[in-house]
Amino acid sequence: MTNAHNHRRSQAGDSAIEPMTTVAIAHLSGMLGNWHHARPRDVRGFSLVETIATMAVFATVSAIAVPLITNAFEGQRLGVETRNVERELQSARLSAVAANRPIRIRFNCPSAGRYRRVEVIGTVNTPHADDADARAAARCGYPYPAADNNPLTRPNNDGPPLQLASSSVTFTAVQTLEFWPDGTVHVPAATNPWPRLGATDATITVAKGSSTKSIRVNSLGKIRIQ
Repeated sequence: MTNAHNHRRSQAGDSAIEPMTTVAIAHLSGMLGNWHHARPRDVRGFSLVETIATMAVFATVSAIAVPLITNAFEGQRLGVETRNVERELQSARLSAVAANRPIRIRFNCPSAGRYRRVEVIGTVNTPHADDADARAAARCGYPYPAADNNPLTRPNNDGPPLQLASSSVTFTAVQTLEFWPDGTVHVPAATNPWPRLGATDATITVAKGSSTKSIRVNSLGKIRIQ
């Protein structure tokens, strides 16, 4: 009796488990099927239209940004060059006062884009032959004079040969300026001594493309960037 009873319970239990197992397997199969169908959509790449659209946006942004970045770099370079020239003008004035000697600064000398401060070899009333404008290129050369190391002979207060760092930066409204020991500024003339700068400031303009910066010098030797 007991064995028969247990056999019937086992059959009843198996019959109860079997539907549950079948349902679980069916449910799992459904989940796997859904995952299989969803997977390609989750890992798919960009379509051709999306790629073209992205490239178009990137090209538009680049077309706007690149010129702005380029202009910013050019403006920075122009500013640096202008400050270098302004410092050399200040050095020329200080050298004239400290050495009690007239000091000139010539632009585009001995060639375009180069500039140098040079001591007047003679006097303001009787300049030396190499102080003349016709000898400017030779006078701006370095060293000058080539074999003279005697501190008792002039010049002793020349500045280093300088050149604009970028070949695309140029000088405009170029002038040669002569600083006297009293700090005043004088400009070239057919007579000696050179006359003092008048009421209108001397202007040295440093240009790069369409961008410019100006350095103004007044008759008292005040130097400022505009």
